[in-house]
Amino acid sequence: MIRVQREDFDPGAEVAALTRGRHDVGGVVTFVGLVRDLAEGKALGAMTLEHYPGMTEKQLRAIDDEANRRWPLAASLVIHRYGRLEPGDRIVLVATASPHRDAAFDACRFLIDWLKTQAPFWKLEEGEAGAKWVEAKASDDAAALRWQAKPAKKPDAAE
Repeated sequence: MIRVQREDFDPGAEVAALTRGRHDVGGVVTFVGLVRDLAEGKALGAMTLEHYPGMTEKQLRAIDDEANRRWPLAASLVIHRYGRLEPGDRIVLVATASPHRDAAFDACRFLIDWLKTQAPFWKLEEGEAGAKWVEAKASDDAAALRWQAKPAKKPDAAE
């Protein structure tokens, strides 16, 4: 499931809804991204995330579909916020549920790595030196590269 929204979210409530009534789930892995109070060693006052409605959801759906093709997931969830956010605010939630933990861990990491490089969001940071658009980071690109080789979907294995 994909949601792009301005409103905050409750990670616990979202995971509970994702797994409610699911007895095929043996593990859930979550990642919650937060706005930091520092950017490149300087104080950050706020971050504004912009996106193109329609295009963003389509790309997030494609990334989520790819994770579900690569790993035996029972369920997955990506919530990404947009608008003006302050330090400590939640930006993104990725949750993956699978019969076994390895698939859930790998799929969650894949989703976060690909969201950082493939999702059409633009970040404007406001700090002590004014406002500036965030450039892509080589470290994010390097993290996403590890997923270029598509692993075969493994049959469920006992933990």
